[in-house]
Amino acid sequence: MTATEHEITTPVDLCRPDGRLDPDAVGWTRRPLHRTDLRGWGRCKRWEYWGIVTPRHIVGIVVSSLDYAGVHGIYVLDRESGAEIARDAVVPLARGTVMAGRSGVGVTSARGGGVEIEISEDEGGSSIEASASGIQLSVQVPMPPGHESLGVVVPWSARRFQYTVKDVGRPVSGTLTSGSEVHRIEEGFAVLDHGRGKWPYSMTWNWAAGARPGLGVQFGGKWTDGTGSTENALIVDGRLQKISDELRWEYDTTDWLRPWSITGDRVEVEFRPFHERVAVSNLLVVAGETHQCFGHFTGRVRGEDGRWLDLDDVVGWAEEARNRW
Repeated sequence: MTATEHEITTPVDLCRPDGRLDPDAVGWTRRPLHRTDLRGWGRCKRWEYWGIVTPRHIVGIVVSSLDYAGVHGIYVLDRESGAEIARDAVVPLARGTVMAGRSGVGVTSARGGGVEIEISEDEGGSSIEASASGIQLSVQVPMPPGHESLGVVVPWSARRFQYTVKDVGRPVSGTLTSGSEVHRIEEGFAVLDHGRGKWPYSMTWNWAAGARPGLGVQFGGKWTDGTGSTENALIVDGRLQKISDELRWEYDTTDWLRPWSITGDRVEVEFRPFHERVAVSNLLVVAGETHQCFGHFTGRVRGEDGRWLDLDDVVGWAEEARNRW
């Protein structure tokens, strides 16, 4: 099924003064244009997630405010050994958490539970500093001239909606310190998932993202189905090509490392995992289970000009997340 989507080209408020979704905010953008002042309390979710892929490591950084808790984390996978490091913190009422009001501008930070993260953003790019026991990350993620990202508003109703920015394939450099080892980051890419919204209590989503020099892919599913919005796109030499098809996801929940299939009219993709990360939380009211698989994409995606682009050498992840929050 193909959605009919509207491209937004001027700044817009996500919410009306009463906290309900502004209908003018529904659509998609090539750069962050939404002002995301969520009003009120209850089911408001705010997060910044950065995924970093290098030849040696995969790193995940998350800062989030879920009203009644701040959930933060630092994750590192050593691709050579398969060893994982995960440092997670749950902070009641999200104390010590600061969330920027607009994607690409300002400071997001979290301190608590043994985790410290600060993400600073401006027109030139992003700076990420993160530390916890035995791990420290310090990287720069510059914004290349003309680089575009996918912003989408997903409307479940006037009271339940989500704004997301998926920014795929940004360059990254800096250092990752693990124990006594210092690793220089000089190759690879970074992916941003910026989220602001008011969610239903229970939701399942799929997300896949990957890149190689000059090409990036962004796919989503389940949570957008039937809303008239999708979060699917192809990024070629930094320029976004929107894909408005609802995609079909097929994968084996008894064996997450088997190949995944992601298909649509313009998408014929197989994802082959080499590592599964499992994250499970149960805080009574808040609970979730995420299977995030890292791997390689194969297949092809059709661009706006009708040409099929092969995805050889595209690396990244595909995941299923189930949340009660």
